[in-house]
Amino acid sequence: MSFRLIPCLLLSKGGLVKTRKFKEPKYVGDPVNAIRIFNEKEVDELIFLDIQASIIGKEPNFKLLSEIANECFMPLGYGGGLTNLTQVKKIFNIGLVKVAINTYAHSHPTFITEIANLFGNQAVIAAIDVKKNFFGKYEVVSKSATQKHKSSVIAWAKEMENRGAGEILLTSVDREGTWSGFDLDLIKSITSLVNIPVIANGGAGNVNHIIEGKKTANASALALGSMVVYQKKGMGVLINYPDRKKLEKDLQ
Repeated sequence: MSFRLIPCLLLSKGGLVKTRKFKEPKYVGDPVNAIRIFNEKEVDELIFLDIQASIIGKEPNFKLLSEIANECFMPLGYGGGLTNLTQVKKIFNIGLVKVAINTYAHSHPTFITEIANLFGNQAVIAAIDVKKNFFGKYEVVSKSATQKHKSSVIAWAKEMENRGAGEILLTSVDREGTWSGFDLDLIKSITSLVNIPVIANGGAGNVNHIIEGKKTANASALALGSMVVYQKKGMGVLINYPDRKKLEKDLQ
């Protein structure tokens, strides 16, 4: 396909979880078992995000990431709790190919540049979480949406590009886990501005949402959460992945 579909999987306490609007994490299974299924589905790539690491100030779970990398047949990225180059080197030595930086970039934006200079721009993703405030204005947030930042979404996205990020993982907190579709206006505001790929995240619930994210918002890649860990909205856990051939046909 001319764009990527990326399962974005959430880790908490060593397990695979799913949240709704970054809240109420529900256990959905063992991440290593999920990897084995995604291998069979031949997914484009995977991103794991530890939703607790930055909040409690802990390092990545390198043992778990090593187990995941040993099973994974596709490009693999990770975000959560990364605050120094030693950790990043360890992540890449394990076998992962990308790191996503969010919270730490706000206090140390040069960290993005340091990673890009050492490992290449393609190795670093700037993860940007966005939430609407009481007045309906977009705000940049971090630490699982518990911390607000003064920079506008557009200004922060442009800064991350200028700092050396190879991609942006743009997540709508308000849409995450809702099955209600991507925030197309948010995505378009960034894809029209930056010259690096934008991975749209938050809200995908069906194939039509994927098509909208690509055709209407011009996202370079689409991250999927609920769609790939549940059978359907309100139903039980089932690791799955959209039918590639059908999607290719629908996108023609």
